[in-house]
Amino acid sequence: MSETKKVGSGAFGSLGPHCSFLGLHSSESDYDSARAVLIPAPYDGTTTYRAGTREGPRAILSASRELEFFDEETRTEVFRQGIFTLEELPINVSAPREMVRAVREACEFVIGGGKLPVLLGGEHLLSLGMIEALAKKYPDLKILHLDAHSDLREEYQGSSYSNACIMRLAVEHASLVQVGIRALTREEHEFIDAREIPCFFAYRLHQDPSLWKRIPEVLGDGNVYISIDLDAFDPSIMPAVGTPEPGGIGWYETLGMLKEVTGRANIVGFDIMELLPVPQNPPAEFFAARLLYKLLSYIFMDKR
Repeated sequence: MSETKKVGSGAFGSLGPHCSFLGLHSSESDYDSARAVLIPAPYDGTTTYRAGTREGPRAILSASRELEFFDEETRTEVFRQGIFTLEELPINVSAPREMVRAVREACEFVIGGGKLPVLLGGEHLLSLGMIEALAKKYPDLKILHLDAHSDLREEYQGSSYSNACIMRLAVEHASLVQVGIRALTREEHEFIDAREIPCFFAYRLHQDPSLWKRIPEVLGDGNVYISIDLDAFDPSIMPAVGTPEPGGIGWYETLGMLKEVTGRANIVGFDIMELLPVPQNPPAEFFAARLLYKLLSYIFMDKR
């Protein structure tokens, strides 16, 4: 019989059998002993251009069943640290604020148990719930934001609670470092300058690869939350997103940067957002699952 945990005023999740990361059904997926807990949030109520990222979490979990457990780079099998997958969050399509609240409560539940929270989206707005919860616990929180878009609009289509406004909302809770940006408005660019936000534009990273080394230096050794919109990557390797932009970042340079960041900073959580599954391109789903496993491998590599 499944067990129900309580978060806030309502029931949250089920700890019974369901679609788990890697298909784990052993001690490595036991909630009490798990070091990392995945929070699937299949919501895309404010997405722009192409909808369908609500299918992303399930696609990542499904593709993860084909992953090899051994990571050749870190020489670890990070699943042995314990990776538990909560059931999908209940969805309220008409209430983005309620969805952010649900993610915040789920994150509070996970960090309250001393575990690493990992959000699987779904649309990027939901990352705000994670950031709100973590900023409350870590007042010095920094956000490493990988994205094609700056997401710093004050409002979009008449709403400040939009996928296009997530980082404008987030900077009220934590400091921000952006990587891979290549699509923004003049007003967003002016906001970056006014707030002195470190922004590693994609074209600059392509022109001067040495800038990748600057990112871990700027973030430092404090508490860091990593937020990854998959459209940060070039569409040639990650086409399955709602708003693709040419000229994105690549696999190995991104992994190299993430490995340095995780080795230096205290990673208190991360998310992987905006996968829009394409039936003709299943490798994209595998890409997202592999990225998740690589990040966990980096974070826990010294805890073998």
